[in-house]
Amino acid sequence: MFTNLKIEEIAPNPDQPRKFFDEEAHEELKGSIKENGLLQPVVVRPVEGGEVPYMLIAGERRWRACKAAGLEVVPAKVIEGASDEQAYVLSIAENVNRSDMTIMEEAGAYADLKAAGWTPAKIAKQFGKTETHITWRLGLLTLRPEVAEMVDKGQIKNNLAWHIAQLNPANQMVAAMRYVRGDFDSEAEAQHFANGLKMMEQQTSLTNEKAPTAEEQEKQKKAKAKAKDGLGKAEEVLIPLLEELAEKKPEDLAVILGDDLARHLRVVGRLYAKVQMVRNLLSKAQGIQRAMAEEFNKAAVEVQQESAAVKKTEAAAKPEVKAEKPEAKTADKPQPTAKKAAAKPAPKPAARTATGTKAPARRTPAKKAEAAAK
Repeated sequence: MFTNLKIEEIAPNPDQPRKFFDEEAHEELKGSIKENGLLQPVVVRPVEGGEVPYMLIAGERRWRACKAAGLEVVPAKVIEGASDEQAYVLSIAENVNRSDMTIMEEAGAYADLKAAGWTPAKIAKQFGKTETHITWRLGLLTLRPEVAEMVDKGQIKNNLAWHIAQLNPANQMVAAMRYVRGDFDSEAEAQHFANGLKMMEQQTSLTNEKAPTAEEQEKQKKAKAKAKDGLGKAEEVLIPLLEELAEKKPEDLAVILGDDLARHLRVVGRLYAKVQMVRNLLSKAQGIQRAMAEEFNKAAVEVQQESAAVKKTEAAAKPEVKAEKPEAKTADKPQPTAKKAAAKPAPKPAARTATGTKAPARRTPAKKAEAAAK
Protein backbone atom coordinates (compact mmCIF):
# COMPACT_ATOMS: atom_id res chain seq x y z
CA MET A 1 0.00 0.00 0.00
CA PHE A 2 1.02 3.64 -0.52
CA THR A 3 1.03 6.21 2.23
CA ASN A 4 2.76 9.36 3.40
CA LEU A 5 5.32 8.85 6.18
CA LYS A 6 7.35 11.25 8.25
CA ILE A 7 11.02 11.15 7.34
CA GLU A 8 12.03 10.58 10.96
CA GLU A 9 9.82 7.45 10.99
CA ILE A 10 12.09 5.82 8.39
CA ALA A 11 15.58 4.41 8.98
CA PRO A 12 18.09 3.37 6.29
CA ASN A 13 18.86 -0.32 5.90
CA PRO A 14 22.26 -1.16 7.47
CA ASP A 15 22.58 -4.01 4.94
CA GLN A 16 22.04 -1.71 1.97
CA PRO A 17 24.16 -3.14 -0.89
CA ARG A 18 25.05 0.34 -2.10
CA LYS A 19 27.65 2.07 0.05
CA PHE A 20 28.73 4.86 -2.30
CA PHE A 21 26.46 7.83 -3.09
CA ASP A 22 27.73 10.36 -5.62
CA GLU A 23 27.70 13.86 -4.10
CA GLU A 24 27.07 15.67 -7.39
CA ALA A 25 24.11 13.40 -8.25
CA HIS A 26 22.81 13.87 -4.70
CA GLU A 27 22.82 17.66 -5.12
CA GLU A 28 21.01 17.41 -8.47
CA LEU A 29 18.31 15.17 -7.01
CA LYS A 30 17.91 17.45 -4.00
CA GLY A 31 17.36 20.43 -6.31
CA SER A 32 14.81 18.49 -8.36
CA ILE A 33 12.90 17.44 -5.24
CA LYS A 34 12.81 21.03 -3.99
CA GLU A 35 11.27 22.12 -7.28
CA ASN A 36 9.00 19.17 -8.11
CA GLY A 37 8.68 17.07 -4.96
CA LEU A 38 9.43 13.32 -4.81
CA LEU A 39 7.94 11.70 -7.92
CA GLN A 40 8.89 8.08 -7.14
CA PRO A 41 7.95 6.79 -3.67
CA VAL A 42 10.48 5.04 -1.43
CA VAL A 43 9.86 1.40 -0.48
CA VAL A 44 9.77 0.47 3.22
CA ARG A 45 8.73 -2.36 5.54
CA PRO A 46 7.45 -2.25 9.12
CA VAL A 47 10.02 -3.08 11.81
CA GLU A 48 9.00 -4.32 15.22
CA GLY A 49 11.07 -3.25 18.19
CA GLY A 50 13.20 -0.83 16.19
CA GLU A 51 14.10 2.75 17.03
CA VAL A 52 11.76 3.83 14.21
CA PRO A 53 8.69 2.01 12.88
CA TYR A 54 9.89 1.61 9.25
CA MET A 55 13.09 0.56 7.44
CA LEU A 56 14.01 1.34 3.86
CA ILE A 57 14.01 -1.45 1.30
CA ALA A 58 14.60 0.75 -1.74
CA GLY A 59 15.11 4.44 -2.35
CA GLU A 60 17.79 5.43 0.14
CA ARG A 61 19.25 7.97 -2.29
CA ARG A 62 15.81 9.58 -2.68
CA TRP A 63 15.26 9.48 1.09
CA ARG A 64 18.62 11.19 1.70
CA ALA A 65 17.83 13.88 -0.88
CA CYS A 66 14.35 14.52 0.64
CA LYS A 67 15.93 14.88 4.06
CA ALA A 68 18.55 17.31 2.71
CA ALA A 69 15.85 19.26 0.88
CA GLY A 70 13.99 19.82 4.15
CA LEU A 71 10.94 17.64 3.46
CA GLU A 72 9.18 16.35 6.55
CA VAL A 73 6.87 13.84 4.82
CA VAL A 74 7.58 11.49 1.89
CA PRO A 75 5.36 9.16 -0.16
CA ALA A 76 6.16 5.52 0.57
CA LYS A 77 5.16 2.05 -0.54
CA VAL A 78 4.82 -0.18 2.53
CA ILE A 79 5.50 -3.91 2.05
CA GLU A 80 4.05 -5.96 4.88
CA GLY A 81 5.60 -9.24 6.02
CA ALA A 82 8.84 -9.02 4.02
CA SER A 83 11.64 -11.12 5.52
CA ASP A 84 15.21 -9.85 5.81
CA GLU A 85 16.20 -11.90 2.76
CA GLN A 86 13.24 -10.72 0.67
CA ALA A 87 13.94 -7.12 1.63
CA TYR A 88 17.59 -7.54 0.66
CA VAL A 89 16.67 -9.06 -2.72
CA LEU A 90 14.31 -6.17 -3.43
CA SER A 91 17.05 -3.72 -2.44
CA ILE A 92 19.50 -5.34 -4.86
CA ALA A 93 16.88 -5.43 -7.63
CA GLU A 94 16.32 -1.71 -7.18
CA ASN A 95 20.01 -0.89 -7.42
CA VAL A 96 21.71 -3.54 -9.52
CA ASN A 97 20.98 -1.97 -12.91
CA ARG A 98 21.71 1.59 -11.84
CA SER A 99 24.82 3.15 -13.38
CA ASP A 100 25.85 4.66 -10.05
CA MET A 101 26.03 1.31 -8.26
CA THR A 102 29.69 0.32 -8.31
CA ILE A 103 30.79 -3.03 -9.62
CA MET A 104 32.26 -4.00 -6.25
CA GLU A 105 28.98 -3.18 -4.50
CA GLU A 106 27.18 -5.38 -7.02
CA ALA A 107 29.68 -8.21 -6.43
CA GLY A 108 29.27 -7.88 -2.65
CA ALA A 109 25.48 -8.08 -2.97
CA TYR A 110 25.67 -11.28 -5.00
CA ALA A 111 28.14 -12.70 -2.50
CA ASP A 112 25.68 -12.08 0.35
CA LEU A 113 22.98 -14.00 -1.53
CA LYS A 114 25.42 -16.81 -2.30
CA ALA A 115 26.28 -17.00 1.40
CA ALA A 116 22.53 -17.34 2.07
CA GLY A 117 22.46 -20.43 -0.16
CA TRP A 118 21.65 -18.92 -3.55
CA THR A 119 23.38 -20.46 -6.59
CA PRO A 120 24.82 -18.24 -9.35
CA ALA A 121 22.10 -19.59 -11.65
CA LYS A 122 19.33 -18.56 -9.23
CA ILE A 123 20.88 -15.11 -8.72
CA ALA A 124 21.14 -14.65 -12.49
CA LYS A 125 17.52 -15.60 -13.02
CA GLN A 126 16.34 -13.32 -10.19
CA PHE A 127 18.02 -10.20 -11.62
CA GLY A 128 17.85 -10.92 -15.34
CA LYS A 129 21.60 -11.51 -15.73
CA THR A 130 23.59 -14.34 -17.27
CA GLU A 131 25.23 -16.89 -15.00
CA THR A 132 28.61 -15.87 -16.46
CA HIS A 133 27.95 -12.26 -15.42
CA ILE A 134 27.27 -13.36 -11.83
CA THR A 135 30.31 -15.65 -11.73
CA TRP A 136 32.61 -12.93 -13.04
CA ARG A 137 31.29 -10.44 -10.50
CA LEU A 138 31.83 -12.92 -7.67
CA GLY A 139 35.36 -13.49 -8.97
CA LEU A 140 36.18 -9.83 -8.26
CA LEU A 141 35.87 -10.36 -4.51
CA THR A 142 39.41 -11.78 -4.37
CA LEU A 143 40.80 -8.33 -5.27
CA ARG A 144 42.90 -6.71 -2.57
CA PRO A 145 41.28 -3.53 -1.14
CA GLU A 146 43.59 -1.06 -2.93
CA VAL A 147 42.86 -2.62 -6.34
CA ALA A 148 39.12 -2.90 -5.59
CA GLU A 149 39.13 0.83 -4.90
CA MET A 150 40.75 1.49 -8.29
CA VAL A 151 37.99 -0.57 -9.90
CA ASP A 152 35.28 1.34 -8.04
CA LYS A 153 36.79 4.65 -9.16
CA GLY A 154 36.79 3.51 -12.78
CA GLN A 155 40.58 3.51 -13.05
CA ILE A 156 40.49 -0.19 -13.97
CA LYS A 157 37.77 -1.54 -16.26
CA ASN A 158 35.58 -4.49 -15.31
CA ASN A 159 36.99 -7.05 -17.72
CA LEU A 160 40.61 -6.30 -16.82
CA ALA A 161 39.66 -6.32 -13.12
CA TRP A 162 38.57 -9.95 -13.41
CA HIS A 163 41.91 -10.98 -14.95
CA ILE A 164 43.79 -9.14 -12.19
CA ALA A 165 41.59 -10.82 -9.55
CA GLN A 166 42.98 -14.23 -10.62
CA LEU A 167 46.47 -13.26 -9.40
CA ASN A 168 48.00 -13.46 -5.95
CA PRO A 169 47.79 -10.20 -3.93
CA ALA A 170 51.36 -9.09 -4.73
CA ASN A 171 50.94 -9.56 -8.49
CA GLN A 172 47.52 -7.89 -8.37
CA MET A 173 49.23 -4.73 -7.20
CA VAL A 174 51.93 -5.05 -9.88
CA ALA A 175 49.41 -5.44 -12.73
CA ALA A 176 47.08 -2.72 -11.42
CA MET A 177 49.79 -0.12 -10.86
CA ARG A 178 51.43 -0.74 -14.23
CA TYR A 179 48.06 -0.32 -15.98
CA VAL A 180 47.07 2.82 -14.04
CA ARG A 181 50.40 4.53 -14.71
CA GLY A 182 50.02 3.84 -18.47
CA ASP A 183 52.59 1.12 -19.14
CA PHE A 184 50.28 -0.56 -21.69
CA ASP A 185 48.90 0.73 -25.00
CA SER A 186 45.55 -0.98 -24.50
CA GLU A 187 43.44 -2.89 -22.01
CA ALA A 188 44.11 -6.07 -24.02
CA GLU A 189 47.87 -5.67 -23.45
CA ALA A 190 47.27 -5.31 -19.72
CA GLN A 191 45.13 -8.48 -19.76
CA HIS A 192 47.88 -10.39 -21.54
CA PHE A 193 50.38 -9.17 -18.95
CA ALA A 194 48.08 -10.34 -16.13
CA ASN A 195 47.68 -13.72 -17.83
CA GLY A 196 51.46 -13.93 -18.17
CA LEU A 197 51.86 -13.29 -14.44
CA LYS A 198 49.31 -16.03 -13.76
CA MET A 199 51.34 -18.40 -15.92
CA MET A 200 54.47 -17.50 -13.97
CA GLU A 201 52.64 -18.22 -10.69
CA GLN A 202 51.71 -21.68 -11.90
CA GLN A 203 55.24 -22.53 -12.97
CA THR A 204 58.07 -23.61 -10.72
CA SER A 205 60.76 -21.20 -9.60
CA LEU A 206 63.25 -20.00 -12.21
CA THR A 207 66.03 -21.57 -10.16
CA ASN A 208 64.49 -25.03 -10.75
CA GLU A 209 64.38 -24.65 -14.52
CA LYS A 210 66.92 -26.58 -16.56
CA ALA A 211 69.19 -24.74 -18.94
CA PRO A 212 68.46 -25.51 -22.63
CA THR A 213 70.68 -28.11 -24.24
CA ALA A 214 73.02 -27.23 -27.12
CA GLU A 215 70.55 -28.82 -29.56
CA GLU A 216 67.63 -26.77 -28.17
CA GLN A 217 69.69 -23.60 -28.33
CA GLU A 218 70.51 -24.30 -31.99
CA LYS A 219 66.81 -24.86 -32.81
CA GLN A 220 65.88 -21.58 -31.09
CA LYS A 221 68.59 -19.77 -33.02
CA LYS A 222 67.35 -21.13 -36.39
CA ALA A 223 63.70 -20.31 -35.55
CA LYS A 224 64.65 -16.76 -34.60
CA ALA A 225 66.65 -16.29 -37.82
CA LYS A 226 63.75 -17.63 -39.93
CA ALA A 227 61.22 -15.34 -38.25
CA LYS A 228 63.53 -12.39 -38.72
CA ASP A 229 64.05 -13.26 -42.40
CA GLY A 230 60.28 -13.57 -42.99
CA LEU A 231 59.61 -10.26 -41.29
CA GLY A 232 62.29 -8.66 -43.45
CA LYS A 233 60.58 -9.91 -46.62
CA ALA A 234 57.24 -8.51 -45.43
CA GLU A 235 58.87 -5.14 -44.84
CA GLU A 236 60.54 -5.21 -48.27
CA VAL A 237 57.62 -6.44 -50.38
CA LEU A 238 54.25 -6.53 -48.67
CA ILE A 239 54.23 -3.25 -46.76
CA PRO A 240 55.36 -1.14 -49.76
CA LEU A 241 52.66 -2.81 -51.89
CA LEU A 242 49.95 -2.02 -49.34
CA GLU A 243 51.23 1.53 -48.94
CA GLU A 244 51.11 1.99 -52.71
CA LEU A 245 47.51 0.76 -52.85
CA ALA A 246 46.55 2.95 -49.89
CA GLU A 247 47.68 6.07 -51.72
CA LYS A 248 45.21 5.50 -54.57
CA LYS A 249 41.60 6.66 -54.73
CA PRO A 250 38.82 4.02 -54.96
CA GLU A 251 37.84 5.19 -58.48
CA ASP A 252 41.48 4.86 -59.61
CA LEU A 253 41.79 1.34 -58.17
CA ALA A 254 38.62 0.30 -59.95
CA VAL A 255 40.27 1.18 -63.26
CA ILE A 256 43.86 0.09 -62.46
CA LEU A 257 43.08 -3.34 -61.01
CA GLY A 258 40.21 -4.14 -63.37
CA ASP A 259 39.33 -7.86 -63.31
CA ASP A 260 42.02 -8.42 -60.67
CA LEU A 261 40.21 -6.22 -58.11
CA ALA A 262 38.21 -9.12 -56.60
CA ARG A 263 41.40 -11.14 -56.15
CA HIS A 264 43.13 -8.21 -54.41
CA LEU A 265 40.16 -7.80 -52.11
CA ARG A 266 40.14 -11.51 -51.27
CA VAL A 267 43.90 -11.71 -50.60
CA VAL A 268 43.97 -8.52 -48.53
CA GLY A 269 40.99 -9.83 -46.54
CA ARG A 270 42.89 -13.02 -45.76
CA LEU A 271 45.94 -10.98 -44.87
CA TYR A 272 43.87 -8.79 -42.57
CA ALA A 273 42.44 -11.84 -40.73
CA LYS A 274 45.90 -13.37 -40.34
CA VAL A 275 47.42 -10.08 -39.23
CA GLN A 276 44.72 -9.67 -36.58
CA MET A 277 45.30 -13.22 -35.34
CA VAL A 278 49.09 -12.88 -35.31
CA ARG A 279 48.89 -9.47 -33.66
CA ASN A 280 46.81 -10.98 -30.87
CA LEU A 281 49.33 -13.82 -30.49
CA LEU A 282 52.23 -11.38 -30.41
CA SER A 283 50.43 -9.26 -27.81
CA LYS A 284 49.97 -12.35 -25.63
CA ALA A 285 53.63 -13.25 -26.14
CA GLN A 286 54.61 -9.72 -25.12
CA GLY A 287 52.49 -10.07 -21.98
CA ILE A 288 54.29 -13.30 -21.11
CA GLN A 289 57.66 -11.70 -21.85
CA ARG A 290 56.87 -8.75 -19.57
CA ALA A 291 55.64 -11.11 -16.88
CA MET A 292 58.86 -13.13 -17.15
CA ALA A 293 60.87 -9.93 -16.80
CA GLU A 294 58.80 -8.96 -13.76
CA GLU A 295 59.34 -12.40 -12.25
CA PHE A 296 63.07 -12.20 -12.96
CA ASN A 297 63.27 -8.77 -11.31
CA LYS A 298 61.44 -10.11 -8.26
CA ALA A 299 63.83 -13.08 -8.11
CA ALA A 300 66.79 -10.69 -8.35
CA VAL A 301 65.41 -8.61 -5.47
CA GLU A 302 64.93 -11.78 -3.41
CA VAL A 303 68.57 -12.76 -4.07
CA GLN A 304 69.72 -9.29 -2.99
CA GLN A 305 67.60 -9.49 0.15
CA GLU A 306 69.00 -12.96 0.88
CA SER A 307 72.54 -11.67 0.44
CA ALA A 308 71.84 -8.70 2.70
CA ALA A 309 70.35 -11.03 5.33
CA VAL A 310 73.47 -13.25 5.24
CA LYS A 311 75.75 -10.21 5.64
CA LYS A 312 73.62 -8.99 8.51
CA THR A 313 73.85 -12.38 10.20
CA GLU A 314 77.62 -12.44 9.73
CA ALA A 315 77.90 -8.90 11.07
CA ALA A 316 75.82 -9.88 14.09
CA ALA A 317 78.16 -12.82 14.76
CA LYS A 318 81.36 -10.71 14.68
CA PRO A 319 80.72 -8.72 17.89
CA GLU A 320 80.74 -12.02 19.81
CA VAL A 321 84.40 -12.54 18.82
CA LYS A 322 85.25 -8.92 19.52
CA ALA A 323 83.56 -9.08 22.87
CA GLU A 324 86.77 -10.50 24.43
CA LYS A 325 88.83 -7.46 23.44
CA PRO A 326 86.77 -4.94 25.38
CA GLU A 327 87.07 -7.26 28.43
CA ALA A 328 90.84 -7.35 28.03
CA LYS A 329 90.95 -3.61 27.64
CA THR A 330 88.73 -3.22 30.65
CA ALA A 331 91.10 -5.42 32.65
CA ASP A 332 94.11 -3.44 31.41
CA LYS A 333 92.63 -0.06 32.16
CA PRO A 334 92.95 -0.26 35.94
CA GLN A 335 96.69 -1.04 35.60
CA PRO A 336 97.82 2.56 35.10
CA THR A 337 95.72 3.46 38.12
CA ALA A 338 97.42 0.71 40.09
CA LYS A 339 100.82 1.96 38.98
CA LYS A 340 99.90 5.47 39.96
CA ALA A 341 98.64 4.20 43.27
CA ALA A 342 101.87 2.28 43.78
CA ALA A 343 103.89 5.26 42.66
CA LYS A 344 102.46 7.48 45.35
CA PRO A 345 103.86 5.57 48.39
CA ALA A 346 107.04 4.55 46.53
CA PRO A 347 109.14 7.71 46.92
CA LYS A 348 109.97 7.12 50.60
CA PRO A 349 113.36 8.49 51.85
CA ALA A 350 114.17 5.18 53.62
CA ALA A 351 113.81 3.14 50.45
CA ARG A 352 115.97 5.53 48.44
CA THR A 353 118.70 5.60 51.16
CA ALA A 354 118.80 1.82 51.47
CA THR A 355 119.36 1.19 47.81
CA GLY A 356 121.11 4.41 46.89
CA THR A 357 119.46 4.19 43.45
CA LYS A 358 116.08 4.76 41.83
CA ALA A 359 115.88 1.22 40.43
CA PRO A 360 112.84 -0.81 41.50
CA ALA A 361 113.15 -2.95 44.65
CA ARG A 362 112.64 -6.19 42.63
CA ARG A 363 116.25 -5.88 41.27
CA THR A 364 117.69 -6.24 44.80
CA PRO A 365 117.12 -10.00 45.01
CA ALA A 366 118.95 -10.34 41.71
CA LYS A 367 121.99 -8.52 43.12
CA LYS A 368 121.98 -10.68 46.25
CA ALA A 369 121.87 -13.80 44.13
CA GLU A 370 124.90 -12.55 42.18
CA ALA A 371 126.80 -11.85 45.45
CA ALA A 372 126.00 -15.33 46.77
CA ALA A 373 127.31 -16.85 43.58
CA LYS A 374 130.63 -15.04 44.05
